[in-house]
Amino acid sequence: MSTTRNPRRTRRSGVAAIILPLALAGVLLLAGCGGNADAGGGPKLTLDAALPTTVPAGAKIVVGDPTTQKALELSGQLDKVSGFVEFANLSGGPQTSEAFRAHALDVGSVAEIPSINAAWTGLKTKIVASKFRKDPTNHPVYELGIAPGVSVKSLADLRGKKIAYSPGQAQGALILKVLKKAGLTKDDVKLVEIPSTGDVYPNALAAKQVDVAPIGGVSIKRYLSKYGKDGATTIEHGIRDDASHLYVPTSSLEDPGKAAAIRAYVAAWGVAQQWIDTHPKEWIEGYYVKDQGLTQADGQWLVENAGHPDIPSDWSDAITRMQDTIDLLAKETNHPVIKASDLYDLRFQTVATDAIKAAGAGAPK
Repeated sequence: MSTTRNPRRTRRSGVAAIILPLALAGVLLLAGCGGNADAGGGPKLTLDAALPTTVPAGAKIVVGDPTTQKALELSGQLDKVSGFVEFANLSGGPQTSEAFRAHALDVGSVAEIPSINAAWTGLKTKIVASKFRKDPTNHPVYELGIAPGVSVKSLADLRGKKIAYSPGQAQGALILKVLKKAGLTKDDVKLVEIPSTGDVYPNALAAKQVDVAPIGGVSIKRYLSKYGKDGATTIEHGIRDDASHLYVPTSSLEDPGKAAAIRAYVAAWGVAQQWIDTHPKEWIEGYYVKDQGLTQADGQWLVENAGHPDIPSDWSDAITRMQDTIDLLAKETNHPVIKASDLYDLRFQTVATDAIKAAGAGAPK
């Protein structure tokens, strides 16, 4: 059983405000249908204990990772996790954090910021899997969309501009990093708080509600195709924006059965990411075209833009980059500095890469 709404497929900004309540309601309904994410009543597993390697009978986790779910289906690997995983059609930081608080979700798929915000709001979580992009500056997730008629040729030209800003999301953190790189502060621009759901940012640019907004994925291609004739442009920011994580509430890791199931899911997740990379035609047809309703050309563009995955077996560099992000956000948003290393569960550091090797898919280089 899964929720019926998919935030990634929302097309009108007017419904953005109701996505979270509906999505969370669906996950709560899922919990009531047998996928309850509440921890069991047995002895707790300490967070420094060895991970159980066998999923016990009856163990269940609820996972909000729709993209990997589709990859598992298309690659014929879904049966590896179907006995202990209930999928929720839910992703993104705000939705997953709310579901964690409701004890309705065990695993969420997010970018860099949600685990940081979770810590700042008292929600205890751990990152259990990390993926990046090889050659990230050649394959960024986002570009800066420029509204028609607005002249921005370089980052220095951002001074005085109205910029879409979504606190608590990857796009918001990216804007703060861009300003820092440009030698600007928040006082040098006008930050307009707008959630980045669906096509909200491209629409805001087209309507000239903002001058600049980070847009990603196929929205880049569509924005330029639709509004380029009116003077719409994009510029690259030159900053790494490629972090992708699975994170979980620590309460789920303290349940031995759930911890074992999460470990098994991370292993399947790793193999699924590698399958996506090595089967682009099947992925375009099965996911982008049939599942997401995009054209073949859009799917091809997305695959090429994404580049190849980098799933590290050593998280040292990732932790260092996240610490840089934390330090910047703490300064700009008046939050305390926290240790990035505390947000990771290093017991999972090699789970995905070990699974890739065991599957014969070839270890990431």
